[in-house]
Amino acid sequence: MRILVTGASGMLGGAVAALLVTASESVRTLQRRPSGLSGVTDCEGSLTDRAALGRAVDGMDAVIHLAAKVSFTGPRSEFEAVNVEGTRNLLEAARRAGVRDVVYVSSPSVAHTGQPIVGLGATTAKPATARGEYARSKALAELLALGMSAPEFRVAAVRPHIVWGPGDTQLVERVIARARAGRLPTVAGGTALIDTTYVDNAASAIVACLRRIDSMQGRAVVVTNGEPRPVGELIAGMCRAGGVEPPRWNVPGALARTSGSVVERVWTAAGATDEPPMTRFLAEQLSTAHWFDQRETRALLDWRPAVSIDQGLRKLEEFYRR
Repeated sequence: MRILVTGASGMLGGAVAALLVTASESVRTLQRRPSGLSGVTDCEGSLTDRAALGRAVDGMDAVIHLAAKVSFTGPRSEFEAVNVEGTRNLLEAARRAGVRDVVYVSSPSVAHTGQPIVGLGATTAKPATARGEYARSKALAELLALGMSAPEFRVAAVRPHIVWGPGDTQLVERVIARARAGRLPTVAGGTALIDTTYVDNAASAIVACLRRIDSMQGRAVVVTNGEPRPVGELIAGMCRAGGVEPPRWNVPGALARTSGSVVERVWTAAGATDEPPMTRFLAEQLSTAHWFDQRETRALLDWRPAVSIDQGLRKLEEFYRR
């Protein structure tokens, strides 16, 4: 197949593209800078550039769409321009070019309302109750993408939950840097039970979705390792893998959520471009349970995770030792 992968300069996008190359597929990538991957053809551009999108989808059989604006803060207009309108631009260009299949990489945050998630599957995306502009924009984009699914233009959505692994700058690097600086607390005792996804498993699930597009079109699934762990245990494991001491101080959940709301407003008002130390959404993620029933996902995708959480932490430790 001739497959376009957007966002291949990121950890997960790069893993997806590399997996496809290993499977001898013809891979083109689209992102704003070179992907740095072997065996792919780079097409530099953004989701807001219709001409670049037209060039990227030309001659493709399928698209795996991972590119997005990912941040805890920022103006709504930026998230909508990239995550919503950019997705619309890409899908319309793909349909005009005769692309048959699209896998939209979404997020479980599209259906998260701030309440604990205990053993649920992929419920409908809810933009009105999404926690923060990123989640809201991804919810709108997922509904848009699945709404375009048709027999001649098949679209499915995969929601990998908290993806991490070697080279992860979104989660692991921030955890380690803040722990090293003594600025990383546990929240609510670190006891909240959460699911995460090792990067290789997330990549293989996304590719499996493309392979199973016949049964997946018009649907969304949540993908995780299926190994819920206390969040404090996972963070401690990442810290040890990176050679730093795990956090030793605790912040009550209610205080973290209130402080996160204040910090988020201050960050937005100041126009800061770096990530704040805490937001309400992050505090909720650290203090409430969120783990998912994986039986339907594994049946629909005919897929199983190949790397356990413990194996992933060992791979992470080896990465930092090198």
